[in-house]
This record gives sequence, C-alpha cells and structure tokens, in this order.
Amino acid sequence: MRIVERNNESIRQENRIESSLKELVQEASRLGASDAAIISTHDISVEDHLANLCREPQCENYGLSARCPPHVSGPSGFRKLLNNYKHAIVFKIDVPSEILLSHERREIFKLLHEIAATIEQSAVEMGFADSKAYAGGSCKNLFCHNHADCRVLTKKGECRNPQRARPSMSGFGINVSKLMEAAGMPYDMITHEAEETRTSMGTVCGLVLIGG
Repeated sequence: MRIVERNNESIRQENRIESSLKELVQEASRLGASDAAIISTHDISVEDHLANLCREPQCENYGLSARCPPHVSGPSGFRKLLNNYKHAIVFKIDVPSEILLSHERREIFKLLHEIAATIEQSAVEMGFADSKAYAGGSCKNLFCHNHADCRVLTKKGECRNPQRARPSMSGFGINVSKLMEAAGMPYDMITHEAEETRTSMGTVCGLVLIGG
C-alpha cells in the first residue's frame, strides 16, 4: 500500500513540475519571446572551444563584467552545475538582421536578459529555488555601457542591475545551435554577410535551468 502511495505522490509531483514548466513557457511568450520550449538538461551541449572564443580572438567585452570570462566558472563549472538539474527552458527572439546589425541591437539583447531574469524569478516563486538564467550578450555592454567599470569587479558596490542582467551563455561554452535543435526551433545565426540582403532574420536566445 505504501508503495502505491509513494508512486501516486511521485506522479502528482511530476505533474506539478510539468504544469509549472508549461506556465514558464507561456510566460516567455507573453514577455516577448518568439518561441520557447522545455528541454532536458542532457540535451545541453557544452564545448570548451566555444568558450575559448571569448578569449581568442578576444571579445571586446572580455574581462569587463563579473558575468563574463574570465570571471565565471566556464565550461567545466557549468558541466558540474548541470548535474543538479533535469529541466530547462529555452527561448528565442527572432529579429530582422538589419536591427541586429544596428545600434538597436542593444535593446533586443536587453529584452533577452530581462525575459531570462523574469522566468528565473517566476521559477523561484514556484518553488524552484535554485533556478538560474543565462542569455546572449555581455551585461556590461548592455546595461552599464555608460559606466567605466563593473562595480562588482572593482569592489565598489553591488551589481547595478541584479534584477535584469544575467551571465553570458558564450562564457560557458553553450552550443546555441544544438540548443535550438534540441528545442525543435529554427535557428538563424546572424553574420555581417547578412547585411547584404537586409531581409534575413537573426536569432538570439536564452536559457533558464529549472531546479531546487
């Protein structure tokens, strides 16, 4: 009898988790995501060479933020972290290439971070206390481009945007193309060559690990 009760409780718990994950997917869409999906963390591919691209050729934001390399745990730390999670929410924003190749791109990436942060907070409020969000783009460039330094790095205070800024996916070696494939979403990588057509679309994406 106890075994049956445990099995029933396990089923109810799984149903609660599934329902919560679906709510988070719907929230991502309401917040402005073009698409969102639930994936298993086993489908997240982490590759050292992708994180190394932040250093060589060096990204213009390298070392400028506490949420970017070399100030994050990188691929090795992220792989260990994934062992504590089973589910993740992946979302994307599809944007005309002409916007992503212009000064307007900053607003798109700000939105990306804000969606990721909001989903993370919603997950925490649902009881997934250890949920963690990641997004494309450097928070220093997006939220603190008018400031000389990251306050966290200079130890002059706390982060100016703790409710909005999230770590960059690049610094952890997350393979975005494979992430989109696992989520069943079309993925259009934006390059400067796309500027010639001015009609193509680009994709930016975020990831939220759900757990706790």
